[in-house]
Amino acid sequence: MKILAFDSSSKALSVALVDNDVLLGEITLNLKKNHSTTLMTSVDFLMHQSAVEASELDRIVVAQGPGSYTGLRLAATVGKTLAYSLNKDIVGVSSLFAIARRLKTDRAVVPVMDARRGNAYAALYQEDNEVVIGQHCVFRDFLANLDKNLPLVFTGETENFVADIEAAGFTNFEIIEDSLDKLPSAYQIALFGKKLKPVAVHGFAPNYLKKVEAEEKWLETHEESENATGEYVQRI
Repeated sequence: MKILAFDSSSKALSVALVDNDVLLGEITLNLKKNHSTTLMTSVDFLMHQSAVEASELDRIVVAQGPGSYTGLRLAATVGKTLAYSLNKDIVGVSSLFAIARRLKTDRAVVPVMDARRGNAYAALYQEDNEVVIGQHCVFRDFLANLDKNLPLVFTGETENFVADIEAAGFTNFEIIEDSLDKLPSAYQIALFGKKLKPVAVHGFAPNYLKKVEAEEKWLETHEESENATGEYVQRI
């Protein structure tokens, strides 16, 4: 099975091409650039260098979120366009999993994406199992609810949370500092995405884990109701 996988949910961009679990090529850019100018360029480069035609692909795997709203919408749009135009399968994998899966460890892994102002997107994985579901949270509160005796590895965008982690009272923990190990891996989400059931192309959407700011402001000015979010979507 030939799989094209990509993650544009954070500052880093990762694109991989895999054939029957063998990595043909992977590009990772850890640059403050607009992924809209680099995603398809990276895809085209990998396909050309690997001598793989788009028609030969079997599946598109996309990091579905959480993360940058712009990056998630870009990935979803590109993924859906490729899957629809080529009549290929599409599946989504958590962006947090894309960070966690790069590490090879027996300990539980906490991938972190900085959501600013003390907030984060975080989860807890043991091997491939999501033990604590990915969530948008006040990171100190997230830490307070973790088992203090569980051996943990924190990875991802941890720079602004080091003091909170160190003060949380964990008896056995590590904060990954190596820049490569902290980045998402499109290769790993390709391997995991191979196991998943494909979804309908038109129904594929980013998993933001948090309402976009415009939606939050709209909801604040309207009465709460079961249809509030639906009404917002219809209006825009």
